[in-house]
Amino acid sequence: MPVHLVEHPLVQDTLLVLRNQKTEAAVFRRMATRISVLLAAEALRDLPTQAATVTSPMGAAQGRRIDADVVVVPVLRSGLGMLDAVLELLPSARVGHIGLQRDELTAVASQYYSKLPHGLEHSYVLMVDPMLATGGSAVAALDLLTRAGARDIRILCIVAAPEGIALVEQHFPDVRIFTPAIDQGLNDRKFIVPGLGDFGDRLYGTL
Repeated sequence: MPVHLVEHPLVQDTLLVLRNQKTEAAVFRRMATRISVLLAAEALRDLPTQAATVTSPMGAAQGRRIDADVVVVPVLRSGLGMLDAVLELLPSARVGHIGLQRDELTAVASQYYSKLPHGLEHSYVLMVDPMLATGGSAVAALDLLTRAGARDIRILCIVAAPEGIALVEQHFPDVRIFTPAIDQGLNDRKFIVPGLGDFGDRLYGTL
């Protein structure tokens, strides 16, 4: 299945705080970071590792070290709210940026910025975008990533709509989506219901 529903209790508890319209920006940011860390850990659970040995204060200790190149690509601007959380887990990850702006009337996404690392064909790419609504922005970003050579792409989103999932599956059936919630659908303004409102506005206090 391309959709991985993350049902960890800590994820679900944090999501409820994010949904609450009474949650203030400072708390919202902390909860966005918390849920992003948990989602990223789930999405990266199959990363390849190699055997390694380090010296502890008491002697040699054997273990496993990550043996993979991970690239994190936030979709601007909301995706920036998830970036630092992933880098807390993987400080060595490379970072790309994709800027897309959705027309409020047509819901069509237009690109205004793209800067991606080289060598994506050998990388595990995490595309982070909190809200998968119509799927238009996700498909546009995925098109940029695949044209840049990306082969293993995983989407991290905090809330998803069935319409967005369907569009991604239609155009990119091999891309895996990690989310804690698939909501009812979209309203006439293409916002997710019940959703959690405009993630970027709530994150940055621009309501």
